[in-house]
Amino acid sequence: MTKKIVNTDLLITEIIKGIEDVKGEKTTILDLRDIENTVCDYFIICEANSNTQVSAISGSIQKNVSKTLKDKAWHVEGESNAEWILIDYVNVVVHVFQKHVREFYNLEELWGDAKITNIQNAY
Repeated sequence: MTKKIVNTDLLITEIIKGIEDVKGEKTTILDLRDIENTVCDYFIICEANSNTQVSAISGSIQKNVSKTLKDKAWHVEGESNAEWILIDYVNVVVHVFQKHVREFYNLEELWGDAKITNIQNAY
């Protein structure tokens, strides 16, 4: 299966819209491009208050990207328990966490060399 090439900036924009549509919180973009041996160019991380909201955010992101960019995730993990759903768009990997799981794994600190951009929620 060949992967369609999608503009990374447009992909990030649609992912952020998908998060905001379901009121995801504390959205952060980690730019990993200047770090050697990373699996992708960007991580987008957000959090939710419940399993239901984690699932809703994941669904919203996938729907937005599919509808607007005609692209599908290469791989999705964690949908069954919905504490941490990972959505892999190859160059961009999205992490949708419940708050306590995000605090435990603390990806922002783990990838401390990344350029970090915090997104202000509009609500």
